[in-house]
Amino acid sequence: MLFPVLNDWFDNDFSDGFMSSALRRANATAPAVNVKEDNEKYTMEVAVPGIKKEYVRVSLDADGNLELAIENKLEHKEEEPKKKEHYLRREFSYSNYQQTYTLPDDVDKSRIAARVADGILTITLPKMTKEDEKKSGRAIEIK
Repeated sequence: MLFPVLNDWFDNDFSDGFMSSALRRANATAPAVNVKEDNEKYTMEVAVPGIKKEYVRVSLDADGNLELAIENKLEHKEEEPKKKEHYLRREFSYSNYQQTYTLPDDVDKSRIAARVADGILTITLPKMTKEDEKKSGRAIEIK
């Protein structure tokens, strides 16, 4: 099972009365994440509506954890003076997001793949085959 690196007990206790309204707003901007599993892989689906693939980064850190970062790259364009309408209020905006996930032991980290389509970032985490699991083990010489 995929787990965010943060401890769940800390998050729950902290949220129960000590979280400021600013932190609640920041937490509300985190994208929704679905995780599915079948016999061959885990699949993460992250909601990224309106985000181009150039603004999404998926990587493995030095400890082998999955890092996901989504950067806000909104372009501010001058409105053409000949337009007859203009915004009285603009609320569309996206915040930067970064999360680290601890991967299950059976993920083949060399075959992780990601793509963005239709507002969904899909990260495929293939499971190791039985042959891969046998190869990853090794005897340790006792001196």
